[in-house]
Amino acid sequence: MGISRVMEYVYVLVGSALVAVSFNLFLLPNNVASGGVSGISTIMKDVAGWEPAYVQWALNIPLFIAGVILLGRQFGVKTLVGTIFLPFVVFLTKDMDPWTTDPLLASLFGCIGVGLGLGIVFRGKASTGGTDLAAQILNKYIGLSLGTCVALIDGLIVLAAAFVFDIERGLYALIGLYVTSKTIDIVQIGLGRKKMALIITNHQNEVREGILNKIDRGVTKLSAYGGYTDDERPVLMCVVDQTEFTKLKQLVKTIDSSAFIIVTDASEVLGEGFNRA
Repeated sequence: MGISRVMEYVYVLVGSALVAVSFNLFLLPNNVASGGVSGISTIMKDVAGWEPAYVQWALNIPLFIAGVILLGRQFGVKTLVGTIFLPFVVFLTKDMDPWTTDPLLASLFGCIGVGLGLGIVFRGKASTGGTDLAAQILNKYIGLSLGTCVALIDGLIVLAAAFVFDIERGLYALIGLYVTSKTIDIVQIGLGRKKMALIITNHQNEVREGILNKIDRGVTKLSAYGGYTDDERPVLMCVVDQTEFTKLKQLVKTIDSSAFIIVTDASEVLGEGFNRA
């Protein structure tokens, strides 16, 4: 087994442990059921007094088996490790004292921890199973989009939380769902957002030379034609850091004040001068 393969398992273990600890320190003590199997276990703890770790095992393992049978074996050993290890850490840390009794703080910081943990697990090319597998099964056999299936399952869990606890706890759970998804994005993509500019100018050579020499960024010429005149109008494409965008805009406008610039966010850029894949 190579070093990279070992690191993937490390990611799965560390991420699963972080999810479990965040669950016990923040979410469970404050009855914040922000979706997923952990949300179900929070509800069952209050309704029937069942140990959350046991509920998670009882749901995760059959869902994993059903996923393998119905969807194929693409989940692999790492997902099985996460499926078993996360409830194990939940069980080990069940007696930890909560860090806050404020449900808003619990939903924010607990779901930040859950999002960090899940993002780390995803970097290990695995998952922790649970309702994600249920959503994939629904996606395959009912035909709804995967995003709709995830939202449907998590929405039902949040609705159950609002019914079992109160409306306020349901609202906190919705906040938690949003925070978790955004935190996963940050772990996966990073904070370093880039800007992609598409530049249409009559002075393309001067603009290209300026980008290459003054900003020290690459530039790509795209073939394009004017929709009205049908004349050839090449488009220059350039990706820069956010801190470099103002310099790029000033450079283009200095060379050609009538240049047309389209700007969009580039959430992840891999390659020379940016992140390595």
